[in-house]
Amino acid sequence: MSEPRDVQEQQEEQNAQQPEPQAAEATQEQDAAPANEDAPVDENAQRIYELETALSEAQATIKEQQDAVLRARAEMENARRRAEGEVEKARKFALERFAGELLPVVDNLERAIEVGDAENEAVKPLLEGVEMTRKTFISSIEKFGLAVVDPQGESFNPDLHQAMSMQESAEHEPNTVMAVMQKGYTLNGRLLRPAMVMVSRAPSDGVDTQA
Repeated sequence: MSEPRDVQEQQEEQNAQQPEPQAAEATQEQDAAPANEDAPVDENAQRIYELETALSEAQATIKEQQDAVLRARAEMENARRRAEGEVEKARKFALERFAGELLPVVDNLERAIEVGDAENEAVKPLLEGVEMTRKTFISSIEKFGLAVVDPQGESFNPDLHQAMSMQESAEHEPNTVMAVMQKGYTLNGRLLRPAMVMVSRAPSDGVDTQA
């Protein structure tokens, strides 16, 4: 009777030494848990990196488009200014040739007044009419930007005057316009015809020529 009990005791000891299935499964789950937790973290980091990269690319594209818009706007503004400048230039100087043809008319009117005898009562009314015509003519062309260059007594300016001769003079400073032979004209600030003048120079011997 003692032998069966020994077999039973050995069986119970073997069962006690073997781990329970549930405990083994729990241990395996614990060992696998860290690997499962790392996977979502890596996916989130990858997703964040992709989003940041896409954002950087989008910002770079927006910057390029903004620069392109600014360049196009600047080019349009420059083109508009150039067009306005060309129109303004054409408007200012469209009458240049026409005005140049009118200058001999003014010259003839002034010569008629200069040579006329203002003391002659018969000629005086005629000269007054010519002078009135000259003034009206000058006033009309001045409305279109024409200006008279009459430098009597002024310093010689090669940009506006043409020296026809030079004469020694102790009464005038050197390079002074002593006489205007023909008046000059400008059109909107641009020289149309230079004034023909006589210019003074210092006496060569330093002696007063009027003494």
